[in-house]
Amino acid sequence: MAGTRFDGKTPSRIIKNESREDYLESILLLSRLRKRTIRSYEIADHMGLSKPSVSRAMGILREQGLVSMDDDYYVTLTEAGIAEAERVYAKHCYFKELLQSVGVEEEIAENEACRIEHIISDDSFKKLKAALTVKPLVTE
Repeated sequence: MAGTRFDGKTPSRIIKNESREDYLESILLLSRLRKRTIRSYEIADHMGLSKPSVSRAMGILREQGLVSMDDDYYVTLTEAGIAEAERVYAKHCYFKELLQSVGVEEEIAENEACRIEHIISDDSFKKLKAALTVKPLVTE
């Protein structure tokens, strides 16, 4: 899609990688937390976004084969969506735990892990994970 520009009149059919990963991760976590399929308004509430923004994103994610949505607006991750969401979430959990293991406060570790998960390649993550084992957090 190189050279395609948003003209301000038609909806953009592109979601940046980071945003796509955040949506997929949110859907995965909400579905697990609530132990059921979720609706797009729940995603909007969870992510602090407008319902129209989430609706537009769900349409794009459907086109990409990452989510499906039924007539009652229940959102389900496809196999490809689950794989991508779990890949991103694994990075998130690893980096949050790694940061906390060296003394970073939980809230800061959470925020920074969320940023790191999007920029590190799968190959670099795999090599880093193999080289550095995270020590379990010790709580007193």
